[in-house]
Amino acid sequence: MDVKRMEENLKKRGFSCAIFPNREEAVSYLDQKIDGCTVGIGGSMTVKELGLFDRLASHNQVAWHMRPDGSIEEANRAEVYISSLNGLAETGELINIDGVGNRVSATSYGAKRIYFVVGQNKLAPDFESALWRARNIAAPKNAARFGTKTPCVLHEPRCHDCQSPERICKELLVLWQKPRPVIEMEIVFIQEDLGY
Repeated sequence: MDVKRMEENLKKRGFSCAIFPNREEAVSYLDQKIDGCTVGIGGSMTVKELGLFDRLASHNQVAWHMRPDGSIEEANRAEVYISSLNGLAETGELINIDGVGNRVSATSYGAKRIYFVVGQNKLAPDFESALWRARNIAAPKNAARFGTKTPCVLHEPRCHDCQSPERICKELLVLWQKPRPVIEMEIVFIQEDLGY
């Protein structure tokens, strides 16, 4: 894992990057940067493991559809959007797989500021291995979390490129560069394993 290479390549592609040795420092950083805003959070086990919702909700209006009172639509209209990634390449590409499109749409267009909160377990050496990771590690774990009866859950935990009606991998977003100059996109990289 070459974190320095990742940081340099992300900056070349227009992304900001902040690196933290642990989750506590990363959460404090985000808690200070995000204040008095509307905040949307994508379906993210990383964010859940960080306890970020409770910290931010004390001084922001936060919508997170993983909570009973949250809605995808409200989260996607927020000024600030927080998500994780299914794969991050040291070469600078950001990869997400989605089922209904809320995360991929919110992270490609809409919010003024986007933060990708990423654990070190999601870092791969290059685009191909980051894509492989997203399809064969993150996606089967997410499918299992939702209790689907897809081949990646019922059989070997890898992508079978299935046509199951319960398939959760319906969309793929690759950010090769920051898409619009008027938005802020920052990768908050945490040197701990988090999420899938």
